[in-house]
Amino acid sequence: MDAGSMNTSSSLKAQSRFPLQQQFLPRTTSKENLDRFIPNRSAMDMDYAHFMLTEGEKRKREPNREFANKPPAPVELIPQDYSLNHKAKSTKPRRHIPQSSERTLDAPDIVDDFYLNLLDWGSSNVLAIALGNTMVLPQNWSQLMKKMDLLLASTGLPDGRHIAIGLNNSHVQLWDSTSNRQLRTLSGGHRSRVGSLAWNNHILTTGGMDGQIINNDVRIRSHIVETYRGHTQEVCGLKWSASGQQLASGGNDNLVHIWDRSTALSNSATQWLHRLEDHTSAVKALAWCPFQGNLLATGGGGGDRSIKFWNTHTGACLNSIDTGSQVCALLWNKNERELLSSHGFTQNQLTVWKYPSMVKMAELNGHTSRVLYMAQSPDGCTVATAAGDETLRFWNVFGVPEMAAKPAIKAKPEPFSHLNRIR
Repeated sequence: MDAGSMNTSSSLKAQSRFPLQQQFLPRTTSKENLDRFIPNRSAMDMDYAHFMLTEGEKRKREPNREFANKPPAPVELIPQDYSLNHKAKSTKPRRHIPQSSERTLDAPDIVDDFYLNLLDWGSSNVLAIALGNTMVLPQNWSQLMKKMDLLLASTGLPDGRHIAIGLNNSHVQLWDSTSNRQLRTLSGGHRSRVGSLAWNNHILTTGGMDGQIINNDVRIRSHIVETYRGHTQEVCGLKWSASGQQLASGGNDNLVHIWDRSTALSNSATQWLHRLEDHTSAVKALAWCPFQGNLLATGGGGGDRSIKFWNTHTGACLNSIDTGSQVCALLWNKNERELLSSHGFTQNQLTVWKYPSMVKMAELNGHTSRVLYMAQSPDGCTVATAAGDETLRFWNVFGVPEMAAKPAIKAKPEPFSHLNRIR
């Protein structure tokens, strides 16, 4: 092989060994640099090139005019100041509830019995409490009524003048509170003690340990006009609705009955309208709602500890709240949607509930024994409580009279309450 062929083969081997080097490294000799680019000026747009070299650089440095300005702020449909002022105006200030009683009086010899009702506050602002065998009117504490057999229940006639008293010997006495004079004695209806009473105009309803409920017309000699039989044990709670058409009764048999006067038959046992069996202990606490005529609140004893709400037209239980302790009495606020309950073991407290949420608004302590008896002043602001600790306390629970001066919430009338019978 000659020398020329050997040089050619060696150069090919070098190219195959270093292809990238041959591709990117510039050639050293001018003779081998044969791939120099010569532009074709006729194919170039000189005006566009001049524009890009001059005006194009300026545009790169200037911001985009389309996004130079911020977008306009959104229009507020409701101004912020208005919403804050509106909230401030619509938010109702929370009412202050005093945590202690305004006044405390001694109540010696008061009977510590869950099944009795020994306290009442009449429409003429006369408060009566039964202490042992004596009826006391605290507005004139030194004035005592005649001593009688053991007093088990007391209630005032809506006129605020007359007081009915249930006795341990099954009799019921009527008294004139202004003259301290006994008017008459109702007897012959019950066979044992009378522990619960309720007025409905001239009708005095009595409930006894014999389980009977008797309507007595106090205007006539033969006073027994209607008898309700449904309880098998002592009747410990009686309350008439605001319309006077329905009567609620609670007993030691854990039952609540709703009776309707329109279906009552004279001098015969009357069938109940509803029999409510959800409580598991004695039911003494009963309270008709002042702003909804068919709403009844009931409270159970130590084995139940619940407050239940009922639709008395249908008999349905609307709600049930476990209070954690014996429910002794219930009272509605006449001016606000609130409920007050009194309790026994373990705290012996009063609890203010917001209705219908049943959120606790306040708990009031002071009594050292179960708060068995409660009564509300005629203006609905003050509540009197009596307990087994032999004290009578007055609480400003539902606000001062100035705050409660606005019109009371009107109750929804019960349908067909003016009719006795529908054919």
